[in-house]
Amino acid sequence: MKLLFILSLLCLQTLLAIEIPETLKTPETASPLEFFSIISWSNILWTIFLFTISYFFMQILTKTLIFFAEKSSRLRITIKSLIPILRIGLWTIIIVLIIKVIYNPPVEMLMTALASVAIAVGFAAQDLLKNIFGGLMLLFDRPFKVGDKIGLGEYYGEVINIGLRTTRIVTDDDSVIVIPNMDLMNRSVSNTNAGELYCQVVADIALPIDIDTQRVRKIAIEAAQVSKYIYLNKPIVVLFSNKIYQRKSFLNMQIKAYVMDIRYECAFKSDMTEIVLRELLKQKILDKGDLE
Repeated sequence: MKLLFILSLLCLQTLLAIEIPETLKTPETASPLEFFSIISWSNILWTIFLFTISYFFMQILTKTLIFFAEKSSRLRITIKSLIPILRIGLWTIIIVLIIKVIYNPPVEMLMTALASVAIAVGFAAQDLLKNIFGGLMLLFDRPFKVGDKIGLGEYYGEVINIGLRTTRIVTDDDSVIVIPNMDLMNRSVSNTNAGELYCQVVADIALPIDIDTQRVRKIAIEAAQVSKYIYLNKPIVVLFSNKIYQRKSFLNMQIKAYVMDIRYECAFKSDMTEIVLRELLKQKILDKGDLE
């Protein structure tokens, strides 16, 4: 212990004797007046011009990618999922280039400005920062992508945009729902297709309690197999369960099958209801009175 103490004193004495070079010394804090020295009307006009050009370029690029994505069902989800990451990456590059090329501030001035802005924004817009952080987490963690069908509470629809602050989904009745990103981070989200083009669809049909389930199951499977929306690489399952509504018991038939495209979900449900009921009435397994 005594030897270790002596060695520590020698090291401390050596460090105190070494003179720190000027380049390694902590830079002085930038004066507020120095910030205005790099700002001029020409710089401001160039900044506005470049931001305007960048905005229109980003809009054209996004619309072009969406156009080509809609032309290909196989690549639609893949292309759309890259758009949010591409937008954030391009905007970051543009902002860095504007700061470096137009203003080119000293490093200490830039660090001081960033610290001041961070403190001001941190106090003034805490909820906004939470949503931005949530947006970044969604882009990197990727619990869902643009093009996926997700469910959040009472809302269910296709993700059409993942922004830094909000995420937009379009429901089956063509309503656009705007959801703050922090809500998506703090609540459970169901993902129907998880990045795949196909997804499972459940079609429910109410039937009398005494109906011949074997014949109904056969008709339902055949109806699903001939549907133009079916994805035949996945199994088709028909299940029955007993339900009670207004003190009356009935059988609830569920046809579980996969569609080729998530956008065929509602069409497949309608298709199954029409075909199955029509065939049951045609074969006299079901009477019209049972549907009343």
